[in-house]
Amino acid sequence: MITPSHRFRRASIAAVAAALPIAFLAPAGASTAAPDSSHQAAAVTPDPSDKLDLGAAGLPESRAITTLAPGLTRTSITRGTPNQDFFWTAEVAVPSTSPDPDAPASALSTQSQAQKVADKLNAAGAVARVEHVQSPQLADAGGDLGYRVRAGHFTAKADGSTTVAQIQAAGYKSSVIYTGWDGDEGSSENDHGPWKLEVLTIDPKEFRGDLTSSFGPNLEDREKTSQLADASGALAATNGGYFVMDPAAGAPGDAAGAAVHDGTVLSEPVGDRPSLVIGAKNETSIQRLHWHGTVTAPGIAGELPLDGLNRVPGLIRNCGGTDDTPTNLPLHDFTCTDANEIVAFTPEFGATTPSGPGLEAVLDARDTVTAVNNTRGTTIPAGGHTLQAIGTDADKLAALAKPGSKLKVDTDLLNERGKPLNTSATTDVVNGGPTLVQNGELNVTAKRDGMVRTDDSNSFFYGWVHKRNPRTIAGVDAQGRTLLVTADGRQTTSLGLSIKEAADVARSLGMVNAINLDGGGSTTMVQGGQVVNSPSDATGERPVGDALLVLPGRKD
Repeated sequence: MITPSHRFRRASIAAVAAALPIAFLAPAGASTAAPDSSHQAAAVTPDPSDKLDLGAAGLPESRAITTLAPGLTRTSITRGTPNQDFFWTAEVAVPSTSPDPDAPASALSTQSQAQKVADKLNAAGAVARVEHVQSPQLADAGGDLGYRVRAGHFTAKADGSTTVAQIQAAGYKSSVIYTGWDGDEGSSENDHGPWKLEVLTIDPKEFRGDLTSSFGPNLEDREKTSQLADASGALAATNGGYFVMDPAAGAPGDAAGAAVHDGTVLSEPVGDRPSLVIGAKNETSIQRLHWHGTVTAPGIAGELPLDGLNRVPGLIRNCGGTDDTPTNLPLHDFTCTDANEIVAFTPEFGATTPSGPGLEAVLDARDTVTAVNNTRGTTIPAGGHTLQAIGTDADKLAALAKPGSKLKVDTDLLNERGKPLNTSATTDVVNGGPTLVQNGELNVTAKRDGMVRTDDSNSFFYGWVHKRNPRTIAGVDAQGRTLLVTADGRQTTSLGLSIKEAADVARSLGMVNAINLDGGGSTTMVQGGQVVNSPSDATGERPVGDALLVLPGRKD
């Protein structure tokens, strides 16, 4: 039987220095909504010291605090005003100078290459310019990113169609973007916004409900955050961690990082990327977990490494495993491969396991091998599990897995000291990254957590880290309260946050430890069955892999 062999040991929140300056959600002297069934919001004019560290100093900011239950509030924050200096412009994909004919075009290049492209566009009638892109310095990344080529100055996005056609006629790809979404060095100190954020605050000392996670009926399908919230009767919810979207990268909906639900480990970590760990009585912490999985047979010497849980063997979304190609390090939004793997599947995965060549051993609830199939894809027995093997690991598993024999499968999550972490029925883990705040200080670990690529002229970093996007943030303040934050983005009415700005927001909300969760079109907050933010996908709310739910009743 697959069981977490140890219980999580939560990092002590009390160890954080209480002397850190905290910007509380409810400003000093301001009244919040009374905890009644009407959930009336109270408009709040905060003290200057309580305002977000976001944009130019002195921007107007309003907050409305709604008490959803004792110890549970939702704070809606609007900051800044529309900025007439922002406009729409066409950004050009600059061809690579690599000798590799398959090297893709990128948003950034060297100054000389960018100037060549701009000169060609100007000759073709598109008024192009070269801009130097410098990113705020993070803990392990940032600084000089390169040069971009842009053309035109438009009042509306549709106005850029003629310029885009000119750029395409000259042989380049282009898209129309809004300059308010830039995260360039110095922009956060000077921009006027606007920004719209939602903040859930859960106080474990007062809240008598339950903070948990949910992935829906199974792991391999995606559901909207609002659907997961409605199915559980949640008071409030946000989207959760990273997950597989493309079938070419694995099983859509499967967590692309650590996942634990009600004490059961369901997915292995990506390297040691940070996760939100939820323990007893709604106490949470940010922890870097890593993986140790094995398959052994009683009475037979040796063990086989277990590469993962509930994912298609050979495909490792976000990388961070062992013997992966091209890297064993985390690499965000990238699918590494491994020709030789053993992966376990639990009933939570779905009705059937992924099909394909290889070997699959079926184990019942007593860890007895009931069948060994020479192809992959079968029904997972109730209370049991299966083991899939590909490549050379298929022969290794076949040597251990004989019908009627017993196999022991261990799935350990280890802390930063290499010690097994304990789980209980109240333990949930949702993956994230990068770290934003650690021990009260900004500590944005974009490179360590796989958001920096060395083979794409900084273009992934530019789009994912540097630029403003919708973001979802989770963290803990010095009082031990958990904060879940959504920031709308990719809209003119709400610019979104760069990763550096997300860290600034987390700290100015009082978080002493915080991480970035899945964002972009996934960013969603739900209250009382209704989506209360503005998801950025053109199709509306995006189906996700899992969600964080705030339930009215506690499971412990």
